[in-house]
Amino acid sequence: MTDVQIIQIGLQAMTIAAKLCAPILLTALLIGFAISLFQSVTQIQEATLSFVPKALGVGIALLLSGNWMLHEMITFTTQLFEKIPTLLAAG
Repeated sequence: MTDVQIIQIGLQAMTIAAKLCAPILLTALLIGFAISLFQSVTQIQEATLSFVPKALGVGIALLLSGNWMLHEMITFTTQLFEKIPTLLAAG
């Protein structure tokens, strides 16, 4: 394995990780922002108010994007396993 191949595999892994985290993190970010805006407008300062909507939103995001996330991980893993003979032969 060359250093270029290692960097390429690492970059692919980080890209996949970012793609898989995006739906959940963006959902939590948007819900958290909306609730913070609501709390600042109404001057309700309750710390537990944001937990339930975030948990529900993240759960819904997982339900909606879970199949796609699993497919992306399986595709990446399959491609990585298919590259093993060429990676070992190149070294």
